[in-house]
Amino acid sequence: MQHHGVDPSPKAGGDGRDACGPRVCDDMTVEVALSLMAGARVDHLVLCDGDEQSTGLITLAGLAVLRGSPTYTDRLRLRDVLTLAR
Repeated sequence: MQHHGVDPSPKAGGDGRDACGPRVCDDMTVEVALSLMAGARVDHLVLCDGDEQSTGLITLAGLAVLRGSPTYTDRLRLRDVLTLAR
């Protein structure tokens, strides 16, 4: 299974601190991320680990595809989505 719209490496140089977009912790669930994206009217989020280091970008389109898959669960965390994409 392939999940599109998930980029495990941020688009910014260095440690990714300059990546554009809302920064969220990678333990957020997909459902909360989708809600946040809708409220902020953005099409992507910058994921950060517990040390505030950027770990990747995740897109609205990618989460929408994932949400429609038969293996989706509302407990799925964004860090798990990055793992699936690798």
